[in-house]
Amino acid sequence: MTGRIPVAAVVGPTATGKTRLAVELALRFGGEVVSADSMQIYSGLSVGTAKPTREEMRGVPHHLVGFLGLEEPFSVADYVRLASAAVREISARRKLPVVAGGTGLYVRALLSGVAFPPEKGDAALRGSLRAKAEREGPAALWEELRSFDPESAARLHPNNVGRVVRAIEVYRVSGVTMSETQRRSRENPSPFDCAVIGLSYRDRGKLYGAIDRRVDGMMRDGLVREAEAVFRLPRAATAAQAIGYKEFFPYFRGERTLAEAVDEVKRESRRYAKRQLTWFRREPGVRWIFLDECPGPEEVFRRACRILKEKGWER
Repeated sequence: MTGRIPVAAVVGPTATGKTRLAVELALRFGGEVVSADSMQIYSGLSVGTAKPTREEMRGVPHHLVGFLGLEEPFSVADYVRLASAAVREISARRKLPVVAGGTGLYVRALLSGVAFPPEKGDAALRGSLRAKAEREGPAALWEELRSFDPESAARLHPNNVGRVVRAIEVYRVSGVTMSETQRRSRENPSPFDCAVIGLSYRDRGKLYGAIDRRVDGMMRDGLVREAEAVFRLPRAATAAQAIGYKEFFPYFRGERTLAEAVDEVKRESRRYAKRQLTWFRREPGVRWIFLDECPGPEEVFRRACRILKEKGWER
């Protein structure tokens, strides 16, 4: 297919330096960054989501970062609509869109060109489903989804209340499951010509060590204060389900020590990284760079540049 929009992407598990590499590539190839992180979209969540600081952005425009209120709902369809618009606007300015993030479903839906139908929502139904999650727990809602759409249930974590609610809502309103809706939407080829770079470690222990160090740094930067704000949200809010925040809730209730809460954040972050690796390793076309095979970030950058130059994107 000719005339497709060039898009670079930097993906992989948490704590691998995706944002840093994306910024360096944007500076080298004349680009702008589009976030693919389901938590960095929220305003007020900077520490626990590793939202890039102004210094880390180095003057590179970043899109879809910190623009949404903590209690506002946000779907994959919302992401694809906004991210696709951002990619097209960046390309129209003759800049290279650089997608960066570890939310695999966002990346896949965007880069594959999934065309979601216009959303027909039912606010009353959505409210009753969220109330059920508050009353009976997220697992009860997930089991309901699994009863009629096991494919979507297998893809979604039970604690991801927002997406589970959306999948149930789609079926109740349209009579078609979310998995079937997404299958139908993939009929058209992607409008994007993609170069996808994956960052990881050969040695899983080194990845876990990087995660532990990142959490320690977040604690120094005020993670507990941020978690307290999330603790005050309704439990069905998407932000209240985020790793790095919900693990502190027992501490705030006096049921766990601070040290135990921090250890739980590290454990859950390592488990999440494992799920991210499983997801991205199944994605076709990812070009992996293993950080423990590179003597330093300069070599990571050189290898990434070679991948983009192979696409003929040299400026």
